[in-house]
Amino acid sequence: MKNFYVKLLLLISLLLSACSSIDVQHYRQEQPKLELKRYLNGDLRAWGMFTDRFGEVVKRFEVRMTGRWEGNKGVLEEDFIYSDGSKQRRVWHIEETGPGQYRGRADDVIGEAIGEASGNALRWRYTLALPIEGRTWHVQFDDWMFLINDQVMINRAKMLKFGIELGEVTLSFHKE
Repeated sequence: MKNFYVKLLLLISLLLSACSSIDVQHYRQEQPKLELKRYLNGDLRAWGMFTDRFGEVVKRFEVRMTGRWEGNKGVLEEDFIYSDGSKQRRVWHIEETGPGQYRGRADDVIGEAIGEASGNALRWRYTLALPIEGRTWHVQFDDWMFLINDQVMINRAKMLKFGIELGEVTLSFHKE
């Protein structure tokens, strides 16, 4: 009987999180307009942190990025430097599949990331293989980016497992 209640709670959490989502089209009138191929072209830096579901800052980091595009295909190289001295590299291969529609791949992304842009906002949804305490967890990301001006973009990503929020990543991007 205990398993039944756990499954029921997980199902309710999943349904509630699905219902509370804002559509990216909500931001279609917001300016400045985010043109991903323009913003993610050249050198960028970002500073961020991961907070757990209780709000505690667990990790801080800096990211140095270089993006380049040819037509509707782009590559974004990300080099993470964490506050504990560890480093990580992720290389995104992004394709614009239609107006405001994107898909992306990276070595630690399970399947494909799906993105949609409208106005000053971009929403990415993907599953990331995260090493946690000697195991690899497949964690869903609901990743929102908002262009503030030509040089600054703010990123907020919720991390979920089985529809339950594990924490949040917050980043501030600066185009160099």
